[in-house]
Amino acid sequence: MHPRTAKNRQNSYVTRIPEARRTRSSAWSSLWLLTRRDLKVRYSTSLLGYLWSILDPLLMSLIYWFIFTQVFQRTVGEAPYIVFLLTALLPWVWFNGAVSDSTRAFLRDVKLVRSVALPRWIWIGRIVASKGVEFLLSLPVLVVFAIFTGASVGWGLLLFPVGVIMLATLVLGIGLLVAPLTVFFRDFERAMKLLLRVLFYASPIIYGASDLPSFAQPLAWLNPLSGIFSLFRAGFFPDQLDWGLVAASAAFTAAVLVIGAAVFRRTIGGVLKEL
Repeated sequence: MHPRTAKNRQNSYVTRIPEARRTRSSAWSSLWLLTRRDLKVRYSTSLLGYLWSILDPLLMSLIYWFIFTQVFQRTVGEAPYIVFLLTALLPWVWFNGAVSDSTRAFLRDVKLVRSVALPRWIWIGRIVASKGVEFLLSLPVLVVFAIFTGASVGWGLLLFPVGVIMLATLVLGIGLLVAPLTVFFRDFERAMKLLLRVLFYASPIIYGASDLPSFAQPLAWLNPLSGIFSLFRAGFFPDQLDWGLVAASAAFTAAVLVIGAAVFRRTIGGVLKEL
C-alpha cells in the first residue's frame, strides 16, 4: 500500500472518531431535550401538575392498605404495609406508564419521527426517561410514609439504584419491541393494556414473592419484575431480597433488551414506510 494512501486512511479514521463522539453526544442531548419537552407538555396543561405523579400511586396504596388492613386480615406482605406497597407500586407506575406509552411512541409524533434526523430509539428512550423522572419525583411519598410509620432502614437501600437501572433497561427493551409492532398491528396497543392489567396482579406488588403458594412459585421466576421489586424492597424489608430472583430478572432483562434491539433494527425501515 502506498504510504500516502495509508496516511489518508489513518487521517480519515482519526477524523471519524470525534464525529462519532459528537453524534453520540447529540443523541443524548436530544434525548434530554425531548424528555423535558414531554414533562413540560404534560404538566403545563394540568392544574395540579407534578402532584399527579404522586396522587396515582398514593391513592392506589391507600386503597389496598385499607382493604388488607382494615377490611380483611392481612396475611401477605410485611409491616408497615403502606411502605411495603409503595416500594413496589411506585416502580410499577413507571413500568406500566412507560410500556403503555411506548405502544404509541411513533404514532403520536408521526411528522417529527419522519422529518427529524435522530436515532429512532430516542422516541422510545424519551418515554422511559420521562416516566423515570416522574418515578424519582414520587419518591418523597415513600420517604414520608417510611418516617411516619417508623420503618427501619438497612444496607439494602444501597440496592435501590440497581433496581432503577434494571427497571429502566427492562422497560427500554420492551419499548423497542412493542413500539414498531404497534405500527404494523394497531390492536397490539389494546392487547398490551390488557396484558399489563393481568401482569399487575401476577407481580409481587400487593404481596411478596414468598407469599405465593408452592404451585404458583414458577410465576415469580418467570416474571422479571419479581427480582427487581425485591431490590426496591430490600432497604426496608431485607427478607424480601431473593438473589435467585434477582439473577433471573437480570438474565430476563438482558434477553429482552437484546431481542428488542434486534427486532427494532430489523423493523424500523418498514415502520418509517408505514407511518
